[in-house]
Amino acid sequence: MPEPATLPLDAWHRAHGARMVAFAGYAMPVQYDGIIAEHLWTRTHAGLFDVSHMGQLIVSGAGVDKALETLLPGELMLLKDGRLRYSMLLDDAGGIIDDLMATRRGDHFYVVVNGATKAGDIQEFERRLPRGIVVDHMKEQALLALQGPDAVAVLDTLAPGIADLSFMQGAAFTLGGQAAWISRSGYTGEDGFEISIPATAATAIADLLTADDRIRPIGLGARDSLRLEAGLPLYGHDLDRETTPIMAGLGFAIGKRRRAEGGFAGAMRILAEIENGTPLTRVGFTLDGRQPVREGARVLDGEGNEVGRVTSGGFSPSRSMPIGMAYVATALGQPGATITLEQRGKIFPATVTAVPFVPHRYHRKPMPVQGA
Repeated sequence: MPEPATLPLDAWHRAHGARMVAFAGYAMPVQYDGIIAEHLWTRTHAGLFDVSHMGQLIVSGAGVDKALETLLPGELMLLKDGRLRYSMLLDDAGGIIDDLMATRRGDHFYVVVNGATKAGDIQEFERRLPRGIVVDHMKEQALLALQGPDAVAVLDTLAPGIADLSFMQGAAFTLGGQAAWISRSGYTGEDGFEISIPATAATAIADLLTADDRIRPIGLGARDSLRLEAGLPLYGHDLDRETTPIMAGLGFAIGKRRRAEGGFAGAMRILAEIENGTPLTRVGFTLDGRQPVREGARVLDGEGNEVGRVTSGGFSPSRSMPIGMAYVATALGQPGATITLEQRGKIFPATVTAVPFVPHRYHRKPMPVQGA
């Protein structure tokens, strides 16, 4: 098995006491001070995450928005400059190849894809997009995420104007003397930012941010527990090519025009699922006690038949209880319903619940009052 590759901040993580693990082909920090402490720090202050393993792509060429809409079900043609859109790269059967963020930046799109799937994603784009559309993998860029309620106050002092961004908006800034593209979204449910900078500047920018006592480095362990509390799916676990956006509860990412016009990969199946429903659906669940039920556990009906699988499970530091997500037969997926989980021969009664498990705290600008 090949040795994991190193990211620009590898030495920085180790100098800060990180325990490193292999993830998505890279050596990455799983924790520094402990997962629960890092999780709660992010919820109350701000955490710095190294997500440089993710794929940063520039997709350009004449009619690039129309071209991308053949593969992605999101609304890109009407997307305003500097605006982000969560979407999915779909196969011809409507299965999810990856989920991603796409941002219109002038005459091109900046697309961020998952680290473990980026090589395959690039191949899909290059194979299926029309000739004349160019996909550039920005290997020279690092990507940091700053998440938590103190993130905006710290970052706005270093890059004035950051506070003016709204949720799912990005712009070019100067940070620590470096050109940076900064967007406001996040994978924790908290208000936060993604910061794309030259890889050569990653250490200096990480030092600049963590010089403020409100910011601490956070590892993969807390990143996973934070996104689980936020009810956000992880590709390769809660999403895969056997899953459609409707099964996954991601129908919000398919706008009104796309539903009316279709024209994206797998549209016939997906539009039929919007109309008629799906046999399986993604749900949240909670458990009594302290022991989590992990990915792969079976969901059983009253007669012991398998009717679903757990895809993510863990302990919620914010709620001090086990939580998880599973695909279950749609008829069993109503909030408040009791389901039975089986893990290593042990039976666990669970309660279906709506997600997120903790409220999202994204920064959305208030809508103007009518007539004001």
